[in-house]
Amino acid sequence: MNEQYADHGTRLTLQQFDEGGFVAVIFDPLRGRTRPAASHSDEEIIDVLTGADGTVGVDTSGWAVLTGAGMSTDSGVPDYRGPDAVPRQPMTIQTFLSHPDQRARYWARSWVGWPRMRSARPNAGHLGLAALPVAGIVTQNVDGLHQAAARQMGSDSPVIDLHGSLDRVICLDQGHMFDRDWVQTRLSELNPDFAKLVGIDPIDVETAPDGDVDLEETADFVVTDCPRCGGLLKPDVVYFGDSVPPARLQDANRICDEASGIVVLGSSLAVLSGLRFVRAAAKESKPVVIVTDGPTRGDELADYRSISRVADFVQDWALRGIQGDDDKLQA
Repeated sequence: MNEQYADHGTRLTLQQFDEGGFVAVIFDPLRGRTRPAASHSDEEIIDVLTGADGTVGVDTSGWAVLTGAGMSTDSGVPDYRGPDAVPRQPMTIQTFLSHPDQRARYWARSWVGWPRMRSARPNAGHLGLAALPVAGIVTQNVDGLHQAAARQMGSDSPVIDLHGSLDRVICLDQGHMFDRDWVQTRLSELNPDFAKLVGIDPIDVETAPDGDVDLEETADFVVTDCPRCGGLLKPDVVYFGDSVPPARLQDANRICDEASGIVVLGSSLAVLSGLRFVRAAAKESKPVVIVTDGPTRGDELADYRSISRVADFVQDWALRGIQGDDDKLQA
């Protein structure tokens, strides 16, 4: 049996297998797209971002920023679609809910990957962006690195985790929230010999952007339920096939609606939940800047397109913003 789902512009086929669960086959909407040429030099684009080119009504504080997985690659968090990315089939919400073995599969992989994900630190791109007084940051990432950078830099620009955050776990029955570290400890107590049995070192593994790792044998992993009501526990993130919570989407829409323009950093815009903000800005004739080294679904909407590394671009933008606003740095 096959079931078709459309999620954020990415088509999913859920194929049933013998144990009663589902495996997702995800069709990449970027297939056939190629990286465009840069529309302007980075210096010219940063002139626009800082208002140095005389653009009326647009300065650093007027930009909404949308970030994707490419923002965190320098922190050791891989992306899904970069040139070095390993093809993956991330779990869908339908798969997660379909069978206990699928939940064991997710939590086993997440349990192994969490220590590595938890140890990730903001890179120069996160810190540079936190140094800029932008209108707000809407991130598709679930790693919490923008918030960590904001604390380090003393930034008060709002950050919206569009797809949630891995450091929180939610009960699907009653909505109870739990700290991810508590869940990790509980899973470790229930599965004291699991890492040894599967022959893997949790410190020396490569995680995916959503914090899990590839494991073959997971059926014996013991999953914990909600300690308050016995409900199913799930990381507080938006899986493929799931929906962004309405209140969170409203906050993200407000930031983008009130902004003078939008800057996309490190996102391929492959999912509609991010692309929609770019489409809305273009429809309202607001300037759209896209910075990433691969193709995106929004390239035809970009007024300014850079193919530079995100961290390098943001550092240059932050340096110019600091010099232009406060004259804090001198050549």
